[in-house]
Amino acid sequence: MKNPCTRLAISLTMAAALAVGPGSPAHATQHVPVPAEQAEPAVPPFYQKPASLPPGNGSLIRHEPSVFYLDPLKALKAPATVERIMYRSTDSQGQPTAVTGTVLVPVGAWHGEGERPLVSYAVGTQGLGDQCAPSRQLAAGQEYEGIFIKGLLNRGYAVVVTDYEGLGTEGVHTYMNRASQGHAVLDAARAAQQLGMAGLPANGPIAIAGYSQGGGASGSAAELAPTYAPELDLKGAYLGAPPSDLLSVGRNLDGSLYTGFLLYAFSGMAAGYDLDPSMYLNEQGRATLAANQQTCTIAGITDYAFLNTATLTTSGERFSTIAQSEPFRSVLQDQLLADGRTPTVPVLLSQSLLDDVIPYAQARDVAERWCDQGATVALESTVGPTHVGGYVAAFPRAFAFLENRFAGHQPVSSCWRL
Repeated sequence: MKNPCTRLAISLTMAAALAVGPGSPAHATQHVPVPAEQAEPAVPPFYQKPASLPPGNGSLIRHEPSVFYLDPLKALKAPATVERIMYRSTDSQGQPTAVTGTVLVPVGAWHGEGERPLVSYAVGTQGLGDQCAPSRQLAAGQEYEGIFIKGLLNRGYAVVVTDYEGLGTEGVHTYMNRASQGHAVLDAARAAQQLGMAGLPANGPIAIAGYSQGGGASGSAAELAPTYAPELDLKGAYLGAPPSDLLSVGRNLDGSLYTGFLLYAFSGMAAGYDLDPSMYLNEQGRATLAANQQTCTIAGITDYAFLNTATLTTSGERFSTIAQSEPFRSVLQDQLLADGRTPTVPVLLSQSLLDDVIPYAQARDVAERWCDQGATVALESTVGPTHVGGYVAAFPRAFAFLENRFAGHQPVSSCWRL
């Protein structure tokens, strides 16, 4: 069987072929004129949170020029104007926080109808190390989801990519935290439209998109938008392979190739809900979790593949078993999508029948619950091999969905057959 790095490289090569083919802020922003080619220090000052935050979610805190390279050799630069941003958002406990991200506007004019659309893109698992933040990976030419982002730019859309809470900035990234991720995606769109970049209108149409962790974040943003960001001109949301029932996902990951993702979730949930993970871990477990918090995706897979998590706990129980008990059970239950919250815009939900990370039943369950709550949901099943293959297989339908939403075409619903 091919190793994870090889499988990822093959899948992203396939994806590249498919991907190529728009008021002033209430708070004064800081502009940091740093040349795009200047090397960043180990702990860039840009990512340090300010002592106080501006009023209003989505308010800009600071921004600086950046760049989006398509390759790690930095030979191919995307034809876009790029700004790195820091903005105010809200964590899962309702407290204000600072989040960073990247805004990208194609250099060419928008040739579609109306104003240039903006896509708020939620990335999949990046890792927990601050060096893994998409705003840093895009500039380094190492963002594996740059393929899909380039596809969005090719279609003339402006794009904003959130780093999520705690990724790049101080603190542990609250990985898989539904509310925090949804807020970050919506507030990124608000901040991007405040930026005043040429070609990006202040009140233009918006869509949300994401896969895997990003699918969960996209789904959360879609169902939170009616109450959290009702002023946004939201047209639709694409979510691929969204992890919703995290108890089920945890059982699937524990001891698998992707055990490192389970460790990410353990750290992320503890950080988001002020839990002390050391209470459950032995010395080896504490050391393992600390090391895992410094990794990005590939090392998160290779370094912890098939790990027996029972060797990390004081009780000798696996992580997925501990998750069945309080307080973790209630925390994980709080991450469920379509649990009484309903998108008011059309949604495309894509999932591979052959996904080896997120059970296919999760996507169908989310779609069924949203349909029962009155949402318009298109559910597409693919046969992309593995979780990464499902990501690639969803590209054509995702791009078509966004095009149709921005064109104002009648949405397609699968609710009649669910």
